[in-house]
Amino acid sequence: MANQPHVVAICGSLGEESVTRFALEHALVGVERAGGTGELLDLRGFDLPQFDPGEREAGDVPELKRRVRAADAVVLGTPVYHGSYSSPLKAALDYCGFDEFEGKTVGLLAVAGGRFPVTAMDHLRSVCRALDAWVLPYEVAIPRSHSAVMDGAFTDEELENRVVTLGRQIVRYSHIEPCPPSFESGENIGAAD
Repeated sequence: MANQPHVVAICGSLGEESVTRFALEHALVGVERAGGTGELLDLRGFDLPQFDPGEREAGDVPELKRRVRAADAVVLGTPVYHGSYSSPLKAALDYCGFDEFEGKTVGLLAVAGGRFPVTAMDHLRSVCRALDAWVLPYEVAIPRSHSAVMDGAFTDEELENRVVTLGRQIVRYSHIEPCPPSFESGENIGAAD
């Protein structure tokens, strides 16, 4: 395929047996089935210090930014902590900016130990909107993660299909014409130290 979209899936979980990572790997199966290429960016493998605006090129930040910038679309995956997304994903997004996300299609996936993880996806949607990314309306929430995956497989076929569909949808809309800049992006100015 001449115009094969490349998708990066950023895993915001540092857990060894991560349902988030497992789900993102399955979303990338959907990417490949739809004719795209996929790459998992596992934040466990990146040296990303806590964000410091004076050290924007610290650790592995240049490599992370290069790989996100080179992608046609991004899937953000996070476990839910206290109703929001994870601190490793927050650091990764803080180091990235318009160069990495503006006009790019983004898909969202959130995993919770309890019930429906809606607020984490709302928070990510707001961050992406501030970066002038286009967030898919289709998103995947995985509640009760302790029982969602057993013995290396999803326990619910419908859930597995939703995750794979996210990968297909991100390819389908990877080259959507971006909207004009949002009000939020015009207000996206970092705090002065």
